Amino acid sequence: MRLEDWKRSGRDYDHRGYHVFYRDEGQGPPLLFIHGFPTASYDFAQLWEPLAQRFRCIAADMLGFGYSSKPRPYDYSIADQAELFEGLCRQLHLEEVNLLAHDYGDTVAQELLARHEGRRSRGQRGVVIRSTCFLNGGLFPERHRARLAQRILASPLGPWLARRFNRARFSRAMRQILAPQTQPPDETLHELWELILHNDGRAVMPRLIGYMAERRRHRERWVGALQRAGLPLRFICGTDDPVSGRHMAERYLELVPSPDVVVLEQTGHYPQLERPGEVLAAYLAFAEKVAGARAAATG
Repeated sequence: MRLEDWKRSGRDYDHRGYHVFYRDEGQGPPLLFIHGFPTASYDFAQLWEPLAQRFRCIAADMLGFGYSSKPRPYDYSIADQAELFEGLCRQLHLEEVNLLAHDYGDTVAQELLARHEGRRSRGQRGVVIRSTCFLNGGLFPERHRARLAQRILASPLGPWLARRFNRARFSRAMRQILAPQTQPPDETLHELWELILHNDGRAVMPRLIGYMAERRRHRERWVGALQRAGLPLRFICGTDDPVSGRHMAERYLELVPSPDVVVLEQTGHYPQLERPGEVLAAYLAFAEKVAGARAAATG
């Protein structure tokens, strides 16, 4: 699917008076896609059509990303992005969802899991999360290995670097976190760069990168959400990712009860771009496992 096709099928949602781009296609159990930094929901384009044959697929560009608004100034917090998705679920009258998240989106999913657990413990109503599948991301901040550019963006020099960020630097940075065997064509990276440029996305990158500090600040809440989830979780991990690869999977195995981890060798930080067929197979196997467990529980 080309970027123009992805955009053409998009819809509009209002969050705090700002425009949010989202897509909603397919039939079946709702599956909510949550993308990473600094890209957008288009990251999942190669999985979209096969999954839409089995699920009602919903994806949104969070505020500050892709085709959505990129306001300045704005408090780009993980909590606010989680509220964006909760509001979208209410607008679409979803009673339950499954989550498929990547990178920055993993942290948003952890916040959604924490909220889900809180509602359940208090007997409150809200959208029910049936399962969550994570792709490479900083689930445990002590194992996240930020790149130099990320550290500079998070520093007082962030606005200076953002102004100097261009297509060549973006492509080089992306290729450094993807496995040598799974490098995408230049055209794919050009499309991802166009999404960053839309609405002058470079200007808000230093604000968005605040998620790294949030991960450290809210570690107990977000790691605890994994440990107390009480619902099916799976982590699909590209091992050759220098940011959150094999070392993150090892930490997941240490800390998460009954861990379900699928490792993809010779795969980097974007498994859904690098090895979409293997990610699709791993997710569908997980979905079958979830459906089987649910049928057994209700049977």
